[in-house]
Amino acid sequence: MSTARLTVDPASTIGAIRRRLFGGFVEHLGRHIYDGIFEPGHPTAGEDGFRRDVVELVRELGVSTIRYPGGNFVSAFKWEDSVGPREQRPRRLDPAWHSTETNQVGLHEFADWLDLVGSDLMLAVNLGTRGIAEAIELLEYTNIPGGTELSERRRANGRDEPFAVDMWCLGNEMDGPWQVGHRSADDYGKLAAQTARAMSLIDDSLKFVVCGSSSASMPTFGEWERVVLTHAYDEVDYISCHAYYEEKDGDVASFLASGVDMDRFIEVVVATADHVGAVRGSDKKIDISFDEWNVWYQSRFENVEKIQGIDNWPVAPRLLEDRYSVTDAVVFGGLLISLLKHADRVSSASLAQLVNAIAPIMTEPGGIAWRQTTFFPFSLASRLARGEAVRVAVASEPVETARYGSVPSIDAVATRDGSAAALFVQHRGTAEPVELEVDLSAWGEVAVTEASVLWDEDRHAANDLETPERVGMRPLGTSVVDGMLRVTLPPLSWAAIGLSTTSG
Repeated sequence: MSTARLTVDPASTIGAIRRRLFGGFVEHLGRHIYDGIFEPGHPTAGEDGFRRDVVELVRELGVSTIRYPGGNFVSAFKWEDSVGPREQRPRRLDPAWHSTETNQVGLHEFADWLDLVGSDLMLAVNLGTRGIAEAIELLEYTNIPGGTELSERRRANGRDEPFAVDMWCLGNEMDGPWQVGHRSADDYGKLAAQTARAMSLIDDSLKFVVCGSSSASMPTFGEWERVVLTHAYDEVDYISCHAYYEEKDGDVASFLASGVDMDRFIEVVVATADHVGAVRGSDKKIDISFDEWNVWYQSRFENVEKIQGIDNWPVAPRLLEDRYSVTDAVVFGGLLISLLKHADRVSSASLAQLVNAIAPIMTEPGGIAWRQTTFFPFSLASRLARGEAVRVAVASEPVETARYGSVPSIDAVATRDGSAAALFVQHRGTAEPVELEVDLSAWGEVAVTEASVLWDEDRHAANDLETPERVGMRPLGTSVVDGMLRVTLPPLSWAAIGLSTTSG
């Protein structure tokens, strides 16, 4: 058995953990909306058509702010289609996912669902096929109390009080050639700045997210951020990052080290944003909204699932319904650790997505809803990670990877909120357990309040319709003597440990 030593000093703070770090993402994609959150006639559905079993799972997941309605979907979306009497709403082709959108769930219905799950709304505006005029019209509809044509239309449509949306995404993945209305960094940066400026003339308290790179592997990565922020720096508050990971060619070591890539991605974007600020002589800091992140087997979509054909536009097809294993969940937990390790600049993040499509929650039409393996790290981190993020000094044996070189076998971060604290640990080794010695002596008297580990003898084990509770968190034995926490982690595992301390 190998050993690793961790040292956690509560004075070594990273930054405040904003609740928006535990956000989600709901897009009109596949069975996310229809047969996912919305299924009239389901045994658990209310009169509004929303499945209450899904509502309860989303509440348990602990999602704060939810980005909506896309995603690629938003770049050809007409928001006006999604409001007003349902029977009058048009059916539209969605070129992003080659599907038919019925618009039976729109802005009002989704806001009602958010009230049920206890989450806030973050809206994306269409800067693909539309622009400034449509963005400020949507803002008038959502946020103006009354007295104007669009605000009175909202009231007539059943929402007397404004939606009060305070965070807005200026388009989606505009660097991607797959995006409807794809633009160059120069063209997009100008449009984003003009749109934010116009919307701020209506409400100068709004927060704006400008599109960063769709991934760190984009050929324009870095230069895209520099050019876009050169135009939009003064008008926006966040720049987005998007990252998805999958196990390729059986290279589990590199897959388990995906957090290393996310760390580098964040640090490069922060450095680029700060460079632009320095050139401009600005004291302002641009934060990161990591508003798409997850494990996603994109190769399956491209090679198997992609819908094509002029006469083939299904409603709510089964798309992106990845079945997540224990390995996927351990990687997922590592990505959460990376986000927390950068809490000083990553102040918003959105897990993509929530239900059925690359999701922690799955449903069967007319049947059950269940938790995928990735559900557990998110729900635990959302509940336990409060207050401030704290650095963890790690001394562990290295793991060799084909993609990232030599990386530590252990990754970890801590959090503190008064006398309550938490420790999150990922074990990237696949061969043998590791004995952790965690020096908590600087925290005063320490007691473990809860401890659990995600692990299984079969790293491919998963939860599905037939075995919805096959995988879950397991109790983790711990001991604390003279400020030293000792715990043994199995290979390929992720753990969450809640603590109480006298150093509050």
